[in-house]
Amino acid sequence: MPASTSDIVIVSNRLPVNRVERNGKKQWETSPGGLVSALTPILRTKPSTWIGWSGIHGRAPRPFEHEGILNYPVSLSPEEIENFYEGFSNSTLWPLYHDAIRPPIYHRHWWRPYKAVNKRFAEIAAKITAKNGLVWVHDYHFQLVPSMLRKLRPDVRIGFFLHIPFPPQELFAQLPWRRQVLEGLLGADVVGFQTRYGAQNFTRLCRRYTTCSPSGRLTYEGRPVIAKAFPISIDVSRFEGLASDFDVQTRAANFKAKLGLGRRILLGVDRLDYTKGIEIRFKAYRELLKTKKVSLDDTVFVQVAVPSRERVDEYIELKNEVERTVGAIDGEFGEIGKSAIHYLHRGLPVDELVALYLAADVMVVTPFRDGMNLVAKEYVACRHRNDGALILSEFTGSAEELKQALLVNPHDVDGMSDILLEAIQLPAEEQKRRMKKLRRIVTGHTVFDWANDFFEALDK
Repeated sequence: MPASTSDIVIVSNRLPVNRVERNGKKQWETSPGGLVSALTPILRTKPSTWIGWSGIHGRAPRPFEHEGILNYPVSLSPEEIENFYEGFSNSTLWPLYHDAIRPPIYHRHWWRPYKAVNKRFAEIAAKITAKNGLVWVHDYHFQLVPSMLRKLRPDVRIGFFLHIPFPPQELFAQLPWRRQVLEGLLGADVVGFQTRYGAQNFTRLCRRYTTCSPSGRLTYEGRPVIAKAFPISIDVSRFEGLASDFDVQTRAANFKAKLGLGRRILLGVDRLDYTKGIEIRFKAYRELLKTKKVSLDDTVFVQVAVPSRERVDEYIELKNEVERTVGAIDGEFGEIGKSAIHYLHRGLPVDELVALYLAADVMVVTPFRDGMNLVAKEYVACRHRNDGALILSEFTGSAEELKQALLVNPHDVDGMSDILLEAIQLPAEEQKRRMKKLRRIVTGHTVFDWANDFFEALDK
């Protein structure tokens, strides 16, 4: 065992820090994501290490400490980024796990780098984890790590959490390496999913394709495996605090004034990904405008589309399709100085995002499939006046919790158009009734509760 080991080790695709330039100097800065904010307080209580790719091409930097956590960067070659990350992870697993909205691609030459990168991460985790320590592996990039690590370090407690959906048998069965992936996950003591359906799918598949116990409690190679839902959440106090900030509220008022006082603001905030259904919600809004039940005098749509995988052909095509749709709708319905859709193809600072949440009368969250979708929870956390309406796809993990949202089938353009109209016209008392219940759910289970629940399950 090396001299310096950690009681807790996190394995994820990226480190919890980004390399930024401030005043001409390069430095590390904590990433703003919910996972980082949830785990940081726990990791600071014990010697802890976070293993991940630094985002830097070529040779990885030496391990370094940042805000009480040891960061262990792992190198990825350009070929591995192409084959492990863009290939197997995001062109095979990502579409397959999202209901095969786009056809998954199965290439043998992607599978080998996927195994190799998983092996590298598992070996590093084995080297730096203290005796009887705890390793928590995150997401679809590293589904082989648990079993690889268990072979190297049978003394270690291993957890795995999947941040995206886990598909039903009929879809997962397509994967040529289905048994290897399932056996990889079965190396963990606790396998966590966003929803109970994901856990059920996994259990059924393990019993079908591996030597797991055919009934009763899930066991593999004589060892119990817990497969359970741990629905992830957000740092509620952070969003509530920002929503109460005077400067943020002033910015929200400015947004409303710029967009046109008296206009109901519909808002979408998504990564630009084909799973998010952005172009479909625009088509539904176009259908609504065609009915003349609403007009540009009383409504406007704002869409924030965060750039994603910009080198991949499918995402380039998606960007072009979305922008063509925006242009067509604005061309058809727009007026001088008044657009139907305000489209922002960039990420926004969190305070500006919260200002938009405050300004928006209707939040439109309509993915074709999503593991959880935290944007919906962020919007609810910011609505401290218990107003506003949340439109939510039935196919998000959060729909299982946020039942007081206006639920919609994102494949149904006419149905979505009807829901948009219902949300726009929702009476104030009905908004208040729904939002109170939504806020009770979101504030009652934060991202810190999620992390604590998982660690408790892993410690048993």
